[in-house]
Amino acid sequence: METNQKLAGPIIRSSFTLMVLAGLIYPLATTGIAQAVMPDKADGSLLYNEENEVVGSELIGQNFTDPKYFHGRVSAIKYDAAGSGSNNYAPSNEDMLARTGETLEGWKTANPDTPVSEVPVDLVTDSASGLDPHISIEGALAQVNRISDLTGAPKEQLKELIKENTQGKEFGLFGEERVNVLTLNLDLQEILQ
Repeated sequence: METNQKLAGPIIRSSFTLMVLAGLIYPLATTGIAQAVMPDKADGSLLYNEENEVVGSELIGQNFTDPKYFHGRVSAIKYDAAGSGSNNYAPSNEDMLARTGETLEGWKTANPDTPVSEVPVDLVTDSASGLDPHISIEGALAQVNRISDLTGAPKEQLKELIKENTQGKEFGLFGEERVNVLTLNLDLQEILQ
């Protein structure tokens, strides 16, 4: 009994010390370093409009359905960040084939000038997370005719917007060049006003 009482003080002091270190000092230090080194990423890469309202994060895909805007990848989870993760269907899975067929039918209706054979695969397949904010350059270019027809924006101007919103490979080595759909649509919105 006396041994337990002798241990109680050090246990309580060490628990309190660890709570302060791990629960207060460490989070404040890492947040401070992140704010100093990469403030845009530390704040979640939020994008704001002219009224200083949050319009989204350039790291999480959004469901653009208006045909006058660029559309992103298909999301099995409807871009719900709380339920991240896509079904890992094989190409022969019946549900996957049905969903892909529906996507292609929607493409034919919305983009009658671009044949289905020219639809880039990233526009009809899910990303692994279901939250991917990017499409391929080809995926963006495939939508230029539709957007130009609906908005009257010149095709060359739309292609220039795509070029301006193209992000390179990570560290110049990894992955592919890609286009952020949210930033592209925000720039498109500016020229349409």
